[in-house]
Amino acid sequence: MELPDREICYRALETRDARFDGRLFVGVTSTGVYCRPICPARTPQFRNCRFFSSAAAAQEAGFRPCLRCRPETAPDLASWRGTSNTVSRALALIADGALDSGDSSVVKLSKRLGMGERQLRRLFEEHLGASPIAVAQTRRVLFAKQLIHETRMPMTEIALAAGFGSLRRFNEVFRDLFHRPPTALRRNDSRGWVPAKMGVRLRLRYRPPYDWDSMLAYLQPRAIPGVEVVEDDSYQRTVEIEGYMGLVQVVHLPHVHSLAVGIRFPNVRCLPAIVARVRRLFDTSADIGIIDEHLSRDSGLARLVAERPGLRAPGGWDGFELAVRAVLGQQVSVAAARRLAEQLVLRHGKRLPVESDRHPGLSHVFPTAQCLARSESIGLGMPSARLLSLKALAEAAMGDRNLFRPFGTIEEAIARFRSIRGIGEWTAQYIALRALREPDAFPASDVGLLRGAALVDGMRSSPHRLLKRAESWRPWRAYAAQHLWAAQSIANPNRGTHD
Repeated sequence: MELPDREICYRALETRDARFDGRLFVGVTSTGVYCRPICPARTPQFRNCRFFSSAAAAQEAGFRPCLRCRPETAPDLASWRGTSNTVSRALALIADGALDSGDSSVVKLSKRLGMGERQLRRLFEEHLGASPIAVAQTRRVLFAKQLIHETRMPMTEIALAAGFGSLRRFNEVFRDLFHRPPTALRRNDSRGWVPAKMGVRLRLRYRPPYDWDSMLAYLQPRAIPGVEVVEDDSYQRTVEIEGYMGLVQVVHLPHVHSLAVGIRFPNVRCLPAIVARVRRLFDTSADIGIIDEHLSRDSGLARLVAERPGLRAPGGWDGFELAVRAVLGQQVSVAAARRLAEQLVLRHGKRLPVESDRHPGLSHVFPTAQCLARSESIGLGMPSARLLSLKALAEAAMGDRNLFRPFGTIEEAIARFRSIRGIGEWTAQYIALRALREPDAFPASDVGLLRGAALVDGMRSSPHRLLKRAESWRPWRAYAAQHLWAAQSIANPNRGTHD
């Protein structure tokens, strides 16, 4: 992303302008530290400042993270900078560990994105000011730093959770970067170490505003009994990753523009993946101000945006789970799809171990693709065509581990999904919107969208007309869709659609 000129950047630093938090970082040559623009430390002299568009760029230039403003807690806006959806997809893959095996993985990453390695590196330098490897390494260091500050996990577990191959390598990186061991970054405390399986609590910052009520209003009617609970202004769910099972709870902390995430999981190596899923589900990385400003240029949408500032486009917790939900929701209401999902979980989902302090509404994990693909009978009393579609979906997910990860263009992703039996245009677009987090996905034939468009325009619409109407909403048609869904749900509270 191209930064504003140095004078504007410095003015943002002088005034501690929160609008620039997550959009720029300042390296101070006199101290060797890089900070957020809201850092409470004394403003450095102009001649000592270097400005960067990402933490990775600052760190690659030789600066170390500030211990006061903690760059690891800045809003994670990197995937929304500039206009490159390719960079967004690459960042999502990096968050899933695509570069954890070293530099040679950049070649594989570029192939998964349908481009050459040199082109991918050029895009990263253009939009983030750093190489893909530098971005991955910075993410590891900053995640480890956050765990040091916010948890009581032992250092060995933190090293593993952050993707370091060994405690020795973890210590070396921190000594090189901070000139002190990682234990020195943790404030002295009389409490002993607490293993991650006993519970980890982290804060995930977002860029305000955030319409938390609308997020829960989306999640609550879709919460699958046994798997999810939405109550007391919080979201809880069961988790299964790599055969391990655990629990996650998310609550809103509006006074600090953050989500508090509680995680109980037996394998610390899965913590980054769990955090990435929370970010994806709750859409914390959206630069919502830019998105709302763009959509408000449409006079019809401007009123909806003004009524719900900070409305997010919820993601899916897991790609396969979301795709199954989409198939179950074909031609039925939200309530009916939820009942089918409950039956599927009771019939095929694993039961959680009994724990005295577990919420009584959480009992099972969602069934895996392997489970459904190998099942002789899925059951559910659904039409045979839809059952065959579930089977085909499970087999496709087993055959391609990257099926629900960003790959190539949105058109290529839609084509991949549509090649699966029973997956049409609507379902493919919906999966791309929720599971792949494609900001421009748009299921134009959705009944709820057509109703919402009719409310905005005062006339009935058709999928073809709506697609034409939505051209000016690009590249954020998914957010326009969320506004249309929200509008029609209030106007027609008793008329169920899948979304």
